[in-house]
Amino acid sequence: MPAPGLAGCSRIVEAGFLLTSLPHMLRFASLAVALAALASSLAAQDVVRLGNQKFAHYGAVSYMKELAPKYNLKIEERFFAKGIDIIPAFVAGEVDISASAMDGSISGRAGGAPIYVVAGFSQGGSRIVARTDLPEIKTMKDFKGRKIAVARGGAQEIGLLAELDKVGLSWSDQSGKGDVQIVYMNYADIALGLTVKGADGACQSEPQSTQLISKGIAREILKPYDTPMGKMPRSFAMTEKLYKEKPDVALRVMKCFVEATRKFIDDTALAEKYVCEQVFKGQLTPQEFREAMSNAEYIYDLKLEEVQVMVDYMVKLGIGKLPSPAPKAADFVRLDLLAKAKAELGIQ
Repeated sequence: MPAPGLAGCSRIVEAGFLLTSLPHMLRFASLAVALAALASSLAAQDVVRLGNQKFAHYGAVSYMKELAPKYNLKIEERFFAKGIDIIPAFVAGEVDISASAMDGSISGRAGGAPIYVVAGFSQGGSRIVARTDLPEIKTMKDFKGRKIAVARGGAQEIGLLAELDKVGLSWSDQSGKGDVQIVYMNYADIALGLTVKGADGACQSEPQSTQLISKGIAREILKPYDTPMGKMPRSFAMTEKLYKEKPDVALRVMKCFVEATRKFIDDTALAEKYVCEQVFKGQLTPQEFREAMSNAEYIYDLKLEEVQVMVDYMVKLGIGKLPSPAPKAADFVRLDLLAKAKAELGIQ
């Protein structure tokens, strides 16, 4: 058989190259398909904007960001100083979901914010404290003639006023116009307010109230849970637009929320690590987290009656300047998404 010419050799080399390269080409093709699928998946993620606050018992809501890709979501979290501050962001279309005290959601809805309360996310998380240099203050009645600091528009405000009302003390933010003077401060300023003796006591959230005690600034008088409002469940809220116009996205958001909350309930070590390291960036110790959460709990269930009690107390105490008649809980509470999410996740 004659030897192949140059052209023949060239064809043999080309054929050999193709044969030896074929497995590599197939691998590259598979990789390209996988990358294309990943890019398509990432591109399809629905962006949901979360309004949240930096408290120990709000941690499970923050953890939703970690689970979001599983539900084809991207959650963008923005922290607010107070829950009531989230309402303007809702109205401006800058927030889709939120975690806040129930009275903030009630006030917002009454003021025209297009939101629904779709679940609870925590309860408890408040303490009424007195300065450690005032041992004579032992009960709520002992605050007569004193000043109490609290943040306006939160669970702590309604809890404090309910306790004052229960023992028959009047209040005002003006000096000399009530049995107790209310000093409104941001949550972050209350510790300084007590330290410089600008207030005699406070109703503060967790973990800040625990830190007041651990640092020797204040001592506990009571936890404000002995009124019909109980532990005052907080509200997980959602825009009407998301609820009505994007039901599939809304359900995925709710499933993400329920799973995140369930994980924090079942795995306290995970909750502690995430809140201390990711939410508070090391500014909260594990011991402080545990003490704070001994006074709070993560939840997702909520009852219509619990929300109505909050509305009734807001009217009674003059909180939130609700219109007359005040909105009914049935007008803005929607718990069907929660029930569906729990059913699909197999959670009772």
